[in-house]
Amino acid sequence: MRKLRQTINQVFEASGKYQRAGHILDVILISIIMINVVAIVLESVHSIATEYYSEFLILELVSVAIFSAEYLIRAWTCVDRVKYASMNCSNTQKRIRYILSPLAIIDLIAILPSLLMFFFAIDLRFLRVLRLLRVFKLTRYSRAMQLLLQAFIDESSSLLAAFFIMSVVLILASCGIYLLEHDIQPDKFGSIPAAMWWAMATLTTVGYGDVVPITPIGKLFGGVITLVSMGMVAIPTGLLASSFSEQVRKRRQLFEDATHEKITDGKLTDEQMHHLEELRYKLGLSKLEANKAIKAELNKRSSHLFCRHCGKRP
Repeated sequence: MRKLRQTINQVFEASGKYQRAGHILDVILISIIMINVVAIVLESVHSIATEYYSEFLILELVSVAIFSAEYLIRAWTCVDRVKYASMNCSNTQKRIRYILSPLAIIDLIAILPSLLMFFFAIDLRFLRVLRLLRVFKLTRYSRAMQLLLQAFIDESSSLLAAFFIMSVVLILASCGIYLLEHDIQPDKFGSIPAAMWWAMATLTTVGYGDVVPITPIGKLFGGVITLVSMGMVAIPTGLLASSFSEQVRKRRQLFEDATHEKITDGKLTDEQMHHLEELRYKLGLSKLEANKAIKAELNKRSSHLFCRHCGKRP
């Protein structure tokens, strides 16, 4: 049973001799996710939903069965993943940690709305819409989405601080425009909560134009808030951009370090190339970037193996 579990884990992780099988499985699951997203969108059209009700139901049943099986199998085999295998705890504790991980939670969200609809006899329309969250399962197969998710995690404290500052500015802007405009426009700025709609639209630089100040001092205050909002919005954007760039740099550096360790006697064996190819896929690097890193390390190593004056080995 343990050998079977390890084999299934290698397929899901697309590692070892099951790398090709893992890639095929990823393509199949991605295709099912995309078909589901298209089906859920089309199902919102009443005429289409009525005419193809049986087809949509069969697709949903098959999809939920596949995603549920995937979720359970991943939870069962997670103990053999490198991340969890090194933990000094029981298999049950390892599985609990996996279930609480972001990707496992996304997998659960993908099947939970449908399972609730099957168990409850009422028409939970909002749960039907929540099935669109199934698209977030693509995070598991998209290296770019994983980079963005890791960027959010790494910069979580900084982002919380930025959003706290924006919340303070939002309250100040709402209070200010309320004091300046509530006597002139009581229907639009009659209270601070009502003024928050204008403040939110202005701070996010959207400016819908449905609620605008009309007094000179109100317009001046609105202009100041607009200028301030440009800097406020740029803070989280800059944090995410720099963190995303840092994640890409770390992955490239990790691949370069792995290449440096694998190179012996100025060349790479087929087994070492296979290992580097697996690492390249997991890190989400392009073949061009990987080949460039390998070539650079080979040239660097070759320069130490041969004398730069006579071209012979020392």
